[in-house]
Amino acid sequence: MPGYGTLPADEGTGLLPWSWAEERLTASHDYWVATIWPDGRPHVTPVWGVWADGAVWFSCAPRSRKARNLRADPRCSVTTDNALEPVVVVGVAELVAGVEAIRPFADASIAKYGGDVSLEFYAENATFRVSPSVVFALTEDDFAGSPTRWRIKS
Repeated sequence: MPGYGTLPADEGTGLLPWSWAEERLTASHDYWVATIWPDGRPHVTPVWGVWADGAVWFSCAPRSRKARNLRADPRCSVTTDNALEPVVVVGVAELVAGVEAIRPFADASIAKYGGDVSLEFYAENATFRVSPSVVFALTEDDFAGSPTRWRIKS
């Protein structure tokens, strides 16, 4: 990261493999979602979610601030919960509707978190799929040598 005081790739561990990022996206217990208020202010909130089919999925109340923000402007960032090995997904949130479209997320979420949440619960809420355009990650142990950015083509 020239100009940021970090090492050239050959002086640190180098670029992280995509599998490293996917492992952390899958294992993250919580995710932080950053959205934009209509007046341009940032809004950040934690959510439970899953990494599935190349995207971060989460649900929330349809009238929640994050849902309203995403309906007005779907651009967002989603991060994993580990500040020592963060993975940041930058993308566009798509509101997913319909029981069958939500089923894979609901099944994965129930498998991850347990509980007796029904598919209907997810169908009554706002379910979002954030497809990444850019993913950024690094490790705290090699802060200067590990920063890696992936550009995702859709």
